[in-house]
Amino acid sequence: MAAKHSHMRQHSRILLDGMDRAPARAMLKAVGLRDEDLRKPLVGIANTWIEVMPCNYHLRRLSERVKAGVRSAGGTPIEFNTIAISDGISMGTEGMKASLISREVVADSIELVARGHLFDAVVALSGCDKTIPGTVMALLRLDLPSLMLYGGSIAPGTFEGRDVTIQDVFEGVGACAAGRMSERKLHELEDRACPGPGACGGQFTANTMAMAIEMLGLSPMGSASVPAMDPAKDETAFEAGRLVMALLRRRLRPSRIVTRHAIENAIAAVAATGGSTNSVLHLLAIAREAGVALSIDDFDRISRKTPLLADLKPWGRFVATDLYKAGGVALIAKRLLALRRLHTGCLTVTGRTIGQEARRAVETPGQPVVRPASRPLQPTGGLVILRGSLSPEGCVVKITGHEPMRYRGPARIFDCEEDAFAAVQRRRIKPGDVVVIRYEGPRGGPGMREMLGVTAAIVGQGLGGSVALLTDGRFSGATRGLMAGHVAPEAARGGPIGLLRDGDTIVFDVARRRLDVRLSPGELERRRLVWRAPVPRYRTGVMAKYAHLVSSASEGAVTDPPLADEAARMRRLRIPRRMPRVRVAARR
Repeated sequence: MAAKHSHMRQHSRILLDGMDRAPARAMLKAVGLRDEDLRKPLVGIANTWIEVMPCNYHLRRLSERVKAGVRSAGGTPIEFNTIAISDGISMGTEGMKASLISREVVADSIELVARGHLFDAVVALSGCDKTIPGTVMALLRLDLPSLMLYGGSIAPGTFEGRDVTIQDVFEGVGACAAGRMSERKLHELEDRACPGPGACGGQFTANTMAMAIEMLGLSPMGSASVPAMDPAKDETAFEAGRLVMALLRRRLRPSRIVTRHAIENAIAAVAATGGSTNSVLHLLAIAREAGVALSIDDFDRISRKTPLLADLKPWGRFVATDLYKAGGVALIAKRLLALRRLHTGCLTVTGRTIGQEARRAVETPGQPVVRPASRPLQPTGGLVILRGSLSPEGCVVKITGHEPMRYRGPARIFDCEEDAFAAVQRRRIKPGDVVVIRYEGPRGGPGMREMLGVTAAIVGQGLGGSVALLTDGRFSGATRGLMAGHVAPEAARGGPIGLLRDGDTIVFDVARRRLDVRLSPGELERRRLVWRAPVPRYRTGVMAKYAHLVSSASEGAVTDPPLADEAARMRRLRIPRRMPRVRVAARR
């Protein structure tokens, strides 16, 4: 087989060219590929399609358009699938423990398929929360010409004359338990909240992370905001297929795009839009894969300098489709540019810099979704990192101007989410309480469940402004109120949260960035001496493996070796972290 496009087939020619590769070609011909196809670059289409949730349900349609774009630009697309877990469906059950773990499985499986079949480039399609960082982590490991395409937001539902999202259903459960909503009304809301495919409609984790990856430069500017079922989404997918071939021709790889400054742009966008606290975990993990030094305190530093500009749910008035109509992610970039909070020289997959993309933004006249830079909703961003005697490694709070800046109250201790939810539903949580949910961290859960069922029930009962909560687990992007998540070290690692007892006084001091318990160091140490690590909840399988490997939430809850040790070892041995750039001659 004569080699063609040799400069674009650095990997696939090893797989396919030469007499000795006839068996590989024979097997690929069995699935419909021809000699002509095998002479072109092989582009992996990593799909996260699954039938169990609306967020990723439509990705088969989009993958066909991506493949058409690849073919039109001279490549041979090969689609493969990986897993996805629905946060919204599994929330409040044991199944939610699979969610964060799935991020690692998504990344691992895409990496394995791409390495195993020597693709020359990759397009990854994502939808629900963990598929976004999972796909991006894989692209960074591979360091092939590649991009990520987000499936887009669901359209809002309509209930009693207003736009609603899945957040309203979760809060409706609490309202129903409190007698503020009838079961008939809750069922009507349930029927109307999710009208079709697409990811949850507020600035929850999926839309937050999709925006972050666009700001990071690994998704084409303008692609993430297009709603899932908008006719323009198909064209966006087709152009993504064409674009990956352009990246391949230019040999533009993620390692040139994902820099420290690019990650800071992504964090600034999250802060400016009141985005999900999960972005801290995921951007820490992405930075690690990129070999970029990033700490949890960087989020607070950037958020302090970045005003809150976007009036988006879960705390604001508007949904993701409204942001699209207002001007999309490019409009956020434009605002950050005006505020001098954008590193303008960072390269993106379009070949343009983020500064050039920001200047190309088109704002809809009179739109109310994104405030002018001169009139922010609040002078600082939504992400706040607290430390103190209860969180020596830090914890994450989202502040959007509706939460008290100082709060103190007695601890109500629960060693799992189910017990806390039952207490809320039975009206046992009172104004002034601090709900503590522990042993739900990365190791202790394992899997660091989100607590939307509990937090939404608290809000639904009208207690959102008078009850605080802290946990070594996570929060959904739809969570609102004074809620501290990712408390580290977690209880299962002997963190102070595991030493608390009912009635201990907890103090939130957001202005001073403190989360403390009113106990002397001596008392904490006495309790530590009698504390015993809990028996692991899983002894075999993926859950046990994850609990054994996972790092602290303050480090992104990753399952790889410690970055500093690994990087030092690689420098000594000159081992590349990513897929090698093969330069061998093609076989004849």
